[in-house]
Amino acid sequence: MGVLSNISENSRSGKKQLAVLLDPEKTSEEQLAYVAGCIDQGGIRLVLVGGSGYGENIDSFVKHLHRLTDAEIVLFPGSPAQFSADADALLLLSLMNSRNADLLVGQHVESAMRIRKSGIEVIPMGYILVDGGRESSVQRATGAIPLSAPDEIVKTAVAAELWGKGLVYIEAGSGARVPVSEEIIRLVKQNISVPLIIGGGIHTVEEMNAAFRAGADIVVVGNHFEECPEDIIVFGQAHC
Repeated sequence: MGVLSNISENSRSGKKQLAVLLDPEKTSEEQLAYVAGCIDQGGIRLVLVGGSGYGENIDSFVKHLHRLTDAEIVLFPGSPAQFSADADALLLLSLMNSRNADLLVGQHVESAMRIRKSGIEVIPMGYILVDGGRESSVQRATGAIPLSAPDEIVKTAVAAELWGKGLVYIEAGSGARVPVSEEIIRLVKQNISVPLIIGGGIHTVEEMNAAFRAGADIVVVGNHFEECPEDIIVFGQAHC
C-alpha cells in the first residue's frame, strides 16, 4: 500500500496522524540521530522533509534518515532542487492562493521528467497559506498573500479537490503566532472529501488535539520540534 493509500485509509477509519516536519538546513546529522529516536519512541509513522529555502542537501539527509527510522519519509519541497528518489513519496504541491503560475504549475514542469524517471510515488496536493498572525517564511519566499476569510479558504480547498489534488494542506506558516482556527478546519472538512492536513503555529498538545477534533486528519509540527525535539515523544503519545 502506498503513502497516499495509507493516509486515505486512516482518514476513512478516523485514525489521526501526527507528522514531524524536518528541515535539512536546520537539522545536523548529529541531531538527526536523536530526533529519529524520538520519532520512533513517539510512534510517529510519517515524516515530512523539506523547507522554504533552496538547499540541495536533501538526498543525503533522506538516506541517513531512512537508516535511522522505519517511518515513511515524504518530501515536502520548497523548490525543485529539494528532491530525493530515496524518499517514500513526494508531495507535489500547488500554492493555491498564489496567482504566480510558476508556483501553481511552472515548477512542476521544470521537474516533471526527473520525477517520472525516479519512480517515486507522487501525491498531488493543494497547499493553502492562511494568516497566522505574522509573516511566514513561505510568504517571504513566494510573495503569496495569506487568506483570512473562511469562505475564501473553503472555496480554495474545494477548488483544489476539483483540480484532482489528493490532499489539502492548510498552513498558518512557519513560526505562526496562532494556528489554523478550529472554525476553518471544521468548515473545510465539511466541504471536501480528501484528507485534510493542518500545520503551522502548533506548540502544544492541546492545540494539536483541538485541530484533530475539528477535523484534521494529519497535524504537522515543525518549528516547535526543532526547539524541543523531546516533545515529539510527548505529542506522539498524547495525540487523540
